[in-house]
Amino acid sequence: MKTRLLSEEPGIGDDRSRDRSVRWPVRKRLALGAVAVLLLASRAGAGGANLCRQTAQHAADSCEAGVRSDYLLALGKCDNLRDAADRKACRQQASADQEEGMNTCDEQEGAREAACRKLGAAPYDPVIDPARFVAAIDNPYLPLTPGTTFIYEGQAAEGPEHRELIVTHNTRDILGVRCVEVRDVVMINDELEEDTLDWFAQDVDGNVWYFGENSKQVADGLIVGLEGTWTAGVDGAKAGIIMEAHNAVGDFYRQEFSLDTAEDFAEVQGLTESVTVPYGSFRQCLKTIETTPLNLSDVSNKFYCPGIGEVLTRDLPAGESLELVEVRTE
Repeated sequence: MKTRLLSEEPGIGDDRSRDRSVRWPVRKRLALGAVAVLLLASRAGAGGANLCRQTAQHAADSCEAGVRSDYLLALGKCDNLRDAADRKACRQQASADQEEGMNTCDEQEGAREAACRKLGAAPYDPVIDPARFVAAIDNPYLPLTPGTTFIYEGQAAEGPEHRELIVTHNTRDILGVRCVEVRDVVMINDELEEDTLDWFAQDVDGNVWYFGENSKQVADGLIVGLEGTWTAGVDGAKAGIIMEAHNAVGDFYRQEFSLDTAEDFAEVQGLTESVTVPYGSFRQCLKTIETTPLNLSDVSNKFYCPGIGEVLTRDLPAGESLELVEVRTE
């Protein structure tokens, strides 16, 4: 999808015409958007709408609107530079940033539509019935027994990585389901980088559901972000399956769903993998590939072994690995 940038409108570089020129395409887009909404509603009423693809389109429209907003704000900052040459350079940078942002929006839309080809046209709206969930999480590929700590080590781009996955005794009720709380701590170069609380629950069939996370990014001991934080049932967020009860090669599913915040997908690639990590050697392991349209370079293979759970994560673009080195129990 090729979208005209605001700076491509006539007169954008002229101080007297900038206000008029940057607003015209936004107004036009709003008018066209109203027509599109009516057409989509008509299709939905006729039973012909691909609601998965509609979601991708709406997310792309939102992304583009955000890029335009950032561009206009950048122009406002450029206007307040005293030197004309500095103003010109500032506007050129704003245009370059806008083009890069629009390309990202297009790439994200393409990734979402590719997922829709596998998921189908239906809306993503899983039914969560608290009566169909059990207290223990004992899926053989992802057993989460309170009091267990999984320790991983590897090499990140920034330096040595240390991760601890701590299955706590804490629980949290989400959508009426009692979830196990897991703390996920990531350290790079012996400095805390991320501290996350995740909430999981298992249904009567053995599927492990992911109900949300509170993710804190940390720098120099201070919380600098909450990127990726979501809770099922809040602001349109929905639970996803983090581990299936019965895996088959080719299975493709949502692990989480909070549009533009948390959109991880997993696909089963193997069921009989052999894996060796510092903690031991394992056979008949499950191999998945996990992706997200929110960061197209975030692609990883994960290996889950019976009775243990996750033992290895391999970052595909970088070739870096995070390996299980120890399991502690209380």
